[in-house]
Amino acid sequence: MQNRHPSVLSQTGPDFAAHVPADGYAWWYLDATSDCGRHGVTVIVMLGCVFSPWYAAARRRGPTDPLDHSAINVALYGAAGHRWALTERGRADVRRDATTLAIGPSAVRWEQDALTIDVDEVTSPWPSRLRGSIVLRPRHIGQRAYVLDANGRHLWMPIATSCPIELNFSSPQLKWRGTAYLDANEGSAPLETDFDSWHWSRASRNGRSVIFYDTYWHRSDGAHNDGPDRAAPDRAIALAVDADGNQEHILAPPLRTLPRTRWGIDRRTRCDDDARPELLETLENGPFYARSLVGNVIGGEAWTAFHESVSLKRFAARWVQTLLPVKLPRRVLRRD
Repeated sequence: MQNRHPSVLSQTGPDFAAHVPADGYAWWYLDATSDCGRHGVTVIVMLGCVFSPWYAAARRRGPTDPLDHSAINVALYGAAGHRWALTERGRADVRRDATTLAIGPSAVRWEQDALTIDVDEVTSPWPSRLRGSIVLRPRHIGQRAYVLDANGRHLWMPIATSCPIELNFSSPQLKWRGTAYLDANEGSAPLETDFDSWHWSRASRNGRSVIFYDTYWHRSDGAHNDGPDRAAPDRAIALAVDADGNQEHILAPPLRTLPRTRWGIDRRTRCDDDARPELLETLENGPFYARSLVGNVIGGEAWTAFHESVSLKRFAARWVQTLLPVKLPRRVLRRD
């Protein structure tokens, strides 16, 4: 399941100049919690915004340049309140080379073994300013790519699974240190073409991490295969990563159900056979996507995991896509 070399990574870190094919995508994702346990953040840097209604509409008209649908998504959680920013930009607002990627007023750069994200965004649906910096310092750089689908068109790469992070924002006033996770995905086709859904989680403690990625594939006959009567995923990846970054496949614990979201999205995770997972908090609750914190027992140890469930068949519904611009506006800062 790791038989292709990722284009979004070099031997030393992220490669922001990677080729992204028409109708495809590349994204770099990080999540982190503060050492005090009171704050969290997620950032997704996207060339080809996979959950954009604008990108989906453009693809229906014909092959589409993914760079014309790029965005940096930033979400803050915890004691300072919940803030969300995701504004799509056009190709003229994207400036990049191998080590630097700017999308609109925000930018990410890889230098001297550190990933720095300069955030300058406006939240939605209620406008407020998000401005500050995030610095992540990976202790190791993973180079393995895992195929997620039947056709080998979608790759996932865990890059740095447990590393120090510093967040320093002027708006809102917020400063903390914590532990972060960084990965990347790339694909040559829309997600909804090949997937019905997936469930993903990662948990870290004492420099070690466990990651589960369960994908349910879209059937060519049009049937869906991710309902409650279909517990087994089409592909199940279970990884343990040690403090030196060594990745090892492990026997996946049994799948367990979590409470459905208010939008009726199924949530599943993996847990020891003699334990039950606990839904600690729902961080994002949308018509096709949920991000949560989950308490779990894996290998007899208690872990707290970032967790996400995505329904691509729900995303593909036109009524869902008409709702999305409320939280995903499109702005072009410079003339295309």
